[in-house]
Amino acid sequence: MAGNGSGTGSGSGAGAGGWDGPQRRAWLRHYYSQRQKRLMTLLIAHRRRTSCCFYPRAWPSLRSTDWWERVVLKEFGPQDWLEKFRMSKETFFYICNQLRPGLAPHSAHFHPTLPLEKRVAVALWHLASNVEYQTLSPLFGVGPSTVQSCVREVSYAVVLLLKPLYLRLPDEKELENMVRIFCTRWGFPHCIGALDSLHIPIHPPLRLTADYCNGQGWHSILTQATVDGLGQFWDVSTAFPGSMENSAVLESSSLWVLAKEGRLCPNPPKHFMGKAQKYVLLGDATYPLQDWILKPYQEDENLTHRQLQFNYRLKRAHSVIENAFLRLKARWQILLKCDDCSLEQLPTLVLACCILHNVCEAHDNPFNEEWLEGTEPTELPKPSQPAPAAMEDNRAEQVRELMCQYFESCGEG
Repeated sequence: MAGNGSGTGSGSGAGAGGWDGPQRRAWLRHYYSQRQKRLMTLLIAHRRRTSCCFYPRAWPSLRSTDWWERVVLKEFGPQDWLEKFRMSKETFFYICNQLRPGLAPHSAHFHPTLPLEKRVAVALWHLASNVEYQTLSPLFGVGPSTVQSCVREVSYAVVLLLKPLYLRLPDEKELENMVRIFCTRWGFPHCIGALDSLHIPIHPPLRLTADYCNGQGWHSILTQATVDGLGQFWDVSTAFPGSMENSAVLESSSLWVLAKEGRLCPNPPKHFMGKAQKYVLLGDATYPLQDWILKPYQEDENLTHRQLQFNYRLKRAHSVIENAFLRLKARWQILLKCDDCSLEQLPTLVLACCILHNVCEAHDNPFNEEWLEGTEPTELPKPSQPAPAAMEDNRAEQVRELMCQYFESCGEG
């Protein structure tokens, strides 16, 4: 299973100040590493609970209580399913069948429960539209608390049951295929993915406003993700406080551990340009230059033609994750602003959205470009703090030089 960690940022013991100082930085790395491990423990424990049933409230309008059965199941066309649930009807019922082991009602309960398909529909509708619980509840004829429970339980089930299938560390053969796809689609060789971060706006607790205030002055949680050449996520670490820098999150993530253990490339490494070389990930200036992470040369008038060509090639290939983030937020607009979700639930919700993104992409579900409207609000600019020079690996400069030689030999492109 991939190291897809998550931190919830409770801020306990951290105070409300900035993130300066080696002791605070070390504490953060330890704290969020432990939070990442505890998330999966909690998820497994949650699955073993004796009760996971939902009891719908009695609502006066029969029209709304049977709307799911009478209208959605019988009258919705392909475009209706796509607009409301962000996927085809076939994919929807595939997901329901996959989640059945984690959401099936227990026969020991006397009262009737909400049908599994209806619970999944409530959750997906909320994730896609980000409408308030009170607004969505009359539509399905359930109470707001039931909507909240559906979102929570379905998100847990998605992470437990679909993550091992759709968001995991690739094996050696899959890594080779990812290199081939990245080179074919994006013209960048020996590369297994692009790395970037996503800031998700939140309303933090008052005692934690400083910790969640990012470099651009707005409150967010930070998600680090890696995608392949098809724009599908294969590593996600999430729910770090927005005030943390990308380089600090990277050091706190499972991806860093995997790379240091040599698990992101074959052993021994494949040859590139006549030399044994690890596979690389592509980042931007907010990440440290490593022999497995490449970033552009700093732009100035002294760059050579080869260096400018390298920058062009890298930025073009790195756009695959920028596009993936746009599609992720456009499909699951709960990520545009998480107001109804607690900090404890956020890691599960973000992971669930990334997994559902992969399911839709893998099943070739159509994407409506109109969903992109409003996904990049100009009033919330993305923080971009350069990585500290102390984290740079001097040996990585040789890897960039090898890439420059490769692109020079290929000519303009």
